[in-house]
Amino acid sequence: MSTPTRWQDLRAHTAARVALGRVGNGLPTAAHLDFQEAHARARDAVHSALDIPALRATLDLESLIVASEAADRRSYLLRPDLGRRLRSADAVSLPAVPGAFVFVLADGLCASGVQREAPPLLAEAVPLLHAAGLDIGPVVIAQQARVALGDAIGEAMQASFVAVLIGERPGLTALDSMGLYLTHAPRRGRSDAERNCISNIRRGGLSAPEAARKLLWLIGAARHLGATGIALKDEQPGTPYAVKEGSSAPAIARTGTP
Repeated sequence: MSTPTRWQDLRAHTAARVALGRVGNGLPTAAHLDFQEAHARARDAVHSALDIPALRATLDLESLIVASEAADRRSYLLRPDLGRRLRSADAVSLPAVPGAFVFVLADGLCASGVQREAPPLLAEAVPLLHAAGLDIGPVVIAQQARVALGDAIGEAMQASFVAVLIGERPGLTALDSMGLYLTHAPRRGRSDAERNCISNIRRGGLSAPEAARKLLWLIGAARHLGATGIALKDEQPGTPYAVKEGSSAPAIARTGTP
């Protein structure tokens, strides 16, 4: 059966699988094979691994390497609880950086997304945070990591905030998407309700500059409220949080209602 022209036109504006047509009760062969290929690529992306030397080479900040208690990828996928717990040897070796802002680059469910998207986001975000008077601690690269691993890392380093940049579950049209989870006063036992998430950071999704500006606004609002998560609504105004002028120790000033 032919596809109406208006549906064919829609395909030019989205990567979603629309207007595929049909043959009887099924998809055309080409669409079916394309789906199978995309599904196989998504499964492969779940098993991707960080190229840590290459990733470290892109960073201007000191970087450290840690791992969760998941010994391998199979354990990580079958035991989510292990991916949330920091390996004991790493917990005692992480340096204390009291009050600093810490970025955690975590492989998550799509390491290739972090490999590609984390460096440009850091390049945009770090200067903004420095200008806002925030001390940036060493970047922590975490293997076999779930989001909550950032709580243990932040607690061990005595950080004021932790931002976990983690590979999001790959889809059939996006294999390189990264999420950012921001937690104020991180410590073990924090729940997901105590974080804010910026998702779909990728080319074709939310750009690195846009994500960096949203992160800056969320940090400013979190410092004002003393909390992240459900207490902090993402109501970023047209004018973002800005650095106070005329101060020897710049801080983030509110320029809109959080």
